[in-house]
Amino acid sequence: QVQLVESGGGLVQPGGSLRLSCAASLNIFSFYTMGWYRQAPGQQRELVAEITGRGSASYANPVTGRFTISRDNAKNTVYLQMNTLKPEDTAVYYCNAKIPLLGNDFWGQGTQVTVSS
Repeated sequence: QVQLVESGGGLVQPGGSLRLSCAASLNIFSFYTMGWYRQAPGQQRELVAEITGRGSASYANPVTGRFTISRDNAKNTVYLQMNTLKPEDTAVYYCNAKIPLLGNDFWGQGTQVTVSS
């Protein structure tokens, strides 16, 4: 059974930092494109950042320059380093693993990030 377990969320003041982790129980983890999505109350889930198995990363415009996605294929883990956090970054953050050609698409349970003074 595939499991994606996020951790690292919490309450942080504006301008602060958090590091999210997602541990995946996946075979051939390195084949998966890993992503972080977020969903704020009343909003649609949106892509924050994505990284391919080879390490090519892409970011949504609102987080470019502030967030960094990375992965450790030996540990089956993907990370999201979030710096200079803003109140508008407040959301539930979800980890995603996919191989589109195979139709594989898995989600974690989410972790809450709250940016507030």
